[in-house]
Amino acid sequence: MRVIDLSDITWRRSSYSNQDGGECLEVATDIPSLVPVRDSKDPSRGTLLFEASAWAAFVERVGR
Repeated sequence: MRVIDLSDITWRRSSYSNQDGGECLEVATDIPSLVPVRDSKDPSRGTLLFEASAWAAFVERVGR
């Protein structure tokens, strides 16, 4: 299993997240081939990793 160090990445909160602590999503774009995604309300719960192409397809589809 490959280990990916996420300790120095920069997280960015989704522009669709509200400021009241509601449903918040953070993504990082520091890794060219992967997009880490986590819940900003509870980042200790873990991170999901998506291939960059899969994440791009998801964002495109959701944006319609």
